[in-house]
Amino acid sequence: MSVEFNHTIVLTRDREKSARFLARILSLEVGEPAGMFLPVTTANGVTLDFATIDADIPMQHYAFLVSEDEFGPVLARLVDDGIPIQADPHGRHPRRVNRNDGGHGVYFLDPAGHGLEVITRPYGTDPDSPLNGVTEEVPGAV
Repeated sequence: MSVEFNHTIVLTRDREKSARFLARILSLEVGEPAGMFLPVTTANGVTLDFATIDADIPMQHYAFLVSEDEFGPVLARLVDDGIPIQADPHGRHPRRVNRNDGGHGVYFLDPAGHGLEVITRPYGTDPDSPLNGVTEEVPGAV
């Protein structure tokens, strides 16, 4: 049997704000509402269904794989929008990107406080890369 990830629900205080934020940063489209859900679908067909709730929302982590060509514009939108970025999930390297596995990676928060990550190489694809652990400053980043 072939198993594929199809969709997930992203809880937020404002589905419009969160869905539009993700769509803008990743250059995706916000779909038509489906009941309580506002979908954003990635290139591989996975849908993030944003739902507004009135409750405490625990932080979730969502990671997105993009090409090297797409990474630059994603990073530029983050910087242009004044979204704080960091090279690691713990905030030890603010205003920087990582070069793990010979690619690029960046972490940031969405409007609901969820941790988002954009990477150009899946983890472990180049464990011997001399760039593992290297971070680079991003001019203009906050």
